[in-house]
Formats: sequence, structure tokens, C-alpha cells
Amino acid sequence: GIESLAPQKTRIMGRTSYLLAWFGGCVSIGTFTMGSSVVGTLNLLQASLAIAIGCFIIGAALALNGAAGYKYGIPFMVQARSAFGFGGTRLPGLVRAVPAIVWYGFQSWIGAGALNMVSTTLFGFDNLVFFFIAFQLLQIALSVTGFQGIKWLENVGSAFILASLVYMFYSTVQRYGDTLSANLLTMEGSWGLPFWGATMLFLGIYSTMILNVSDYAREHEYGTGPGLLTTIYSMSILPCTLFMGLIGYMVSEATGIADPIQVFANAVDNQPLLMTTLMFIAFAQVTTNVLNNVVPPTYVLMDVFKLTFRKATIIVGLLAFATFPWELVKDGSAAGLQIFVQTYSAFLGPIFAILVVDYYLIRGRTLNLDHLYNPDGPYKGVNYAALIATVLGVIVALSFSAVSWYASLIPAGLSYYLLMKHWPACQRFRD
Repeated sequence: GIESLAPQKTRIMGRTSYLLAWFGGCVSIGTFTMGSSVVGTLNLLQASLAIAIGCFIIGAALALNGAAGYKYGIPFMVQARSAFGFGGTRLPGLVRAVPAIVWYGFQSWIGAGALNMVSTTLFGFDNLVFFFIAFQLLQIALSVTGFQGIKWLENVGSAFILASLVYMFYSTVQRYGDTLSANLLTMEGSWGLPFWGATMLFLGIYSTMILNVSDYAREHEYGTGPGLLTTIYSMSILPCTLFMGLIGYMVSEATGIADPIQVFANAVDNQPLLMTTLMFIAFAQVTTNVLNNVVPPTYVLMDVFKLTFRKATIIVGLLAFATFPWELVKDGSAAGLQIFVQTYSAFLGPIFAILVVDYYLIRGRTLNLDHLYNPDGPYKGVNYAALIATVLGVIVALSFSAVSWYASLIPAGLSYYLLMKHWPACQRFRD
């Protein structure tokens, strides 16, 4: 049916389908780079463990914040109303939508580049702009089909993605095995702060999804307890993150090159591997974009401008053109992109903390749906407690940029809790 912000009645994703959706949606080219960045500080065992711990933290955070959406069938923009107020939800909405649209354009450009390389190699047809426009139109068409289409795309896509990853992993070990075993297993590495910093690196990629997990949880059938949900999230994210992180790690260790597309492009002696990898890169952009970068801004536009799902997805797809992704991929812009990621992550942690404190401690896991859907009810306007707590969290996060997401949780969550309990101005938001 047509997607809307009303509580979801028909749930189309069983456990397997839900696991596969997250599996396909978490393939991010950034994961290769994250793997490369721990080379020299962690040995192979430590790198693998850091990735695994990071994935379980993400799984727990997704289960915690997705509980409201799962129980009541409400999307993130509605869930945020009890904490931020109808007017105040524009802040979490923007914080979630802007990076999504920028990533959408960026990942589409990377995907189009990969397709263009396949086309040039096999058919001699080289036209990046053509592939970018075609690729973007294809993704808009897929997004318009709503969750039913997204579900099939992710379920079929994840099998291809896993097969390609296993093949790429095997080829990496075949090619660089001797160099690797000498360096990686004998190295001492570190179990200290660098190790815990590495667990946080992988959170950066998923911190956006942790915020709007209710948009997906509302599509999952009833009957899965919180423990099993945490396991589903962790186990869907772990295989891709582990394979991609370790491929990035091993290839960087062996060649000294960090850009994964460059690494595979240089391995031209094996053309089937190169074609598989490039198709994989293109395909992975589609599954990740449609799930993580289309749905969130679409719901924000539906909420703020009262648009239909279809119109909103088309606008989001066109906005992605306006992010000028060809500027973002230049070597000089890499630093800018990194600052952009660090900056928006500083906002994501505090908002996540506020949503969790609001649902568990303030509401006792019981929401009043009439209030959540009544723009003139007690949640109308802005809840200043949430805005003040967000600002406090952001200031702390920016002061500790290396562990920004972790650092922001307690200041934001605690200040929100205290303001809600003791500040008379929040009376109507307490129900």
C-alpha cells in the first residue's frame, strides 16, 4: 500500500527478510576505509574483535531505539514528537535528512563510476555523466515502489553481495597471503584506547540508522523479543562489516593503498575479479542508498511539507543531484567530507540519547498515540528541554571528536531527564 506516517498495520518483513534487509543495507564503501585506518595500530585478531564489538554495540542501540517503532508501528518522525514536540522535530529531521541526501549523491556517483569502468572495459563506452543520471533515475524508480520493492531488492541483493565479498576476500588472501601472515599475526598491536577507538569508527557509519531505526522496525512482524532483535541487527551487520573491514585492512597492509576502488582497479591481471568487484560496488550503492538514504529524508519531507511518499522520494532523488557529488570525490575534498561526518555525528548521539531516555524513563515504554498524532494536543510546538539537552550533548561531542558519539550520550540523556522531571515548562510534555 501507499506508505504513510500513520501506525503501520500490515507488517511485510519476517525475521529472515528483516535480517537480509539490514544485511544489504549496511554495505558501505566507507567500511573498507575504516579497515584501512587501523593498520599499524591493531593486529588481525584485534581488528576483527574491534569490528565485532562495534557491531554488537550498534545492534543493542538499534534494538533500544527501534522498540517504539516496533511496538507501535510509528516512524522516527512521529516517535520524536513526544521528546521534541511537533515543531521541534524539524531539528532531528534535518539532522537525519541532510547527511542522507549528501551520501545519496556521493554513493550514486561512486556506483556510476564503477558501472562506467565496466562499460569502458567491456564495450569501450565511456560516459560517466550518462551513467550517473541513469543510475540516479533507476534508484528513484526503485524507491517509488515503497517498502515492498525495497524488501525484494535487499533480499535478492544480499545474496549477490555476500558471494562477491567471499570471492574478493579469497582473492585478497591468495594474492597477498605470504606478506600478510608475516606482518599481521606476529604484530603486538594494542588493547588500549586505540582498540576502543576502533570500535567507535564503525559506529560512525551506522549512527544515522540508529536514529531512524523505527522507520524499518515498523515493517517487521510482531513476536521478536528485544534479545533476538539485538541479535538480528548485530548478525546482519557483522558479516559485511567484518569482510569489508578486513579486506580494507589486509589490502592496505599489503599494498599501502587505502582507496579500495584503486586497489581492485590495480589488480587488472584478473579481469573477472575486477568486473565482479565493480558490479558489486555499483550494486552495493543501490541497496544501501534505497534503505538508508532515501527513506529517512522522504519521511521528513512527508512530515514537514505534507507530501505523498511517491512525490517525496522523487524530490529526494533530485536533491541528490544538487549535492555536487563530483566535487566530494576529489582528493582535496576528502578532508571536508571527514569533517562533515564528524560534525553530523556530534548531533546524532545526543538525539539518540534523548529518544531513548524519553521512551524508557519518561514514558515507561507506553506512548499515547492520540497525542502523537494530534498537532494541537499537548505535544504541539517545541519542547525546549530536548533542544537544550541536544545543544549540551553537541558541545561535549565536539570537544571529544575522536569518540564524539560515545561522549555525547550521558550529557544529553541526563540533562534531558533532569529538565523533564524538574522544569515546570515541560509539564505538558510529561503527559
